[in-house]
Amino acid sequence: MPLSVVILAAGQGKRMKSDLPKVLQPLAGKPLLGHVLDAARGLQATATYVIYGHGGEQVPAAFPGSDVQWVLQAEQHGTGHAVVQAMPKIPDDHLVLVLYGDVPLVQLETLARLVAEAGDDAISLLSVMLPDPTGYGRIVRDGAGNVVRIVEHKDANAKERAIHESNTGLMCVPAGRLRGWLAALRNDNAQGEYYLTDVIVAAVRAGLKVNAVVAPTATEVMGVNDKPQLADLEAAYRRQRATELMLAGATIVDPARFDARGPVTIGRDVYIDVNVVLEGSVRLGNRVRIGPNVVIRDSEIGDDTVVFPNCVIDRASIGASCNIGPFARFRPSSQLAAGVHIGNFVEVKNSVIGAGSKANHLTYLGDTTVGEKVNVGAGTVTCNYDGANKWRTEIGDRAFIGSGAMLVAPVRIGAGSTIGAGSTITKDTPDDKLTLERSKQVTIESWQRPEKKR
Repeated sequence: MPLSVVILAAGQGKRMKSDLPKVLQPLAGKPLLGHVLDAARGLQATATYVIYGHGGEQVPAAFPGSDVQWVLQAEQHGTGHAVVQAMPKIPDDHLVLVLYGDVPLVQLETLARLVAEAGDDAISLLSVMLPDPTGYGRIVRDGAGNVVRIVEHKDANAKERAIHESNTGLMCVPAGRLRGWLAALRNDNAQGEYYLTDVIVAAVRAGLKVNAVVAPTATEVMGVNDKPQLADLEAAYRRQRATELMLAGATIVDPARFDARGPVTIGRDVYIDVNVVLEGSVRLGNRVRIGPNVVIRDSEIGDDTVVFPNCVIDRASIGASCNIGPFARFRPSSQLAAGVHIGNFVEVKNSVIGAGSKANHLTYLGDTTVGEKVNVGAGTVTCNYDGANKWRTEIGDRAFIGSGAMLVAPVRIGAGSTIGAGSTITKDTPDDKLTLERSKQVTIESWQRPEKKR
């Protein structure tokens, strides 16, 4: 059957104590709702509807260009009322999968199982076994083990509260049946709301099979209501991503102090020390070693490269067998060939650095093309900005840049050129020659250092 996905994302999240709507709270650098949308896309549904309310246009505005259909729930009267908002757009011959924008870790495989258990004459719901199910609706079964209803915690009696199988709220229902059941919902309960879970009773009465799919772990169906719960979920996500990479062969020194916030591809024998953060799409080649306190964002690191502690690599391509850092920074559009050394307190921006070149100390290379086997001395600055425009510096193969040199762009340093320490270079220099620029050194015999008056 065709599939429509409905994601409930209208809650205010008062306990978050935040101006940001709950479903936009960040988890691993992405809004909670973003994680749910990613999982839903894997199902290749005909359409995905997001029911939003609190926060108004902030929610759709956070996903520009998204392929979802946004449906406003102006007033919130419960989960059943929320799903009603999307039903006019959903054909009767579809299955409707209901997800929640604040349950971000549900896996595609689990959702696929949930959809597979529903059909014309069956509905499915996702349950979970919880040691302490306080606050969750309970799955009530008859003597034969069939699901007969769900009772919310506030409406449950003592016997029902002793049940550990709990409702996650996720379910899959044939649209034509769901439409009639939603129209018949009542709000005579402790909350005065229209509960989506009441359709379970309607399904049983109609003779449909109710298939409960038990979630593999409680973590997968954890919801978020406040900042401590968000932190718990963040920790669970960190551990999940670390486990995936370790099973793929990476050595992660301390999974509790590792963050992967996007897709990561690794080669063999990758070593990752503590407090490493990988954001966006990151590719680590064979035998890459990442030191502590490193942030890598949307970048590629080649085979056998070592990244020493406290480096930031942002949208850069690092070649094989490079030594990076410590305390180096790469800004976007930086490309390093094989065997490059970039040392402590060196910043590289929008530059291409050729094989075997070195800039080991206290240097800024911005908008620069560096040839092969170039040595850039400590304190060198490519002066690329004139206050209005950025200009490029070109440094030829085998050039030697002395310490403290200022290279004022646009300028070309010739191949094999040597630049004397302390020079300010404003004109192109010839190949294989020494070029320097210095004022005459003088000593002022009569000068005395000023002293503070006592």
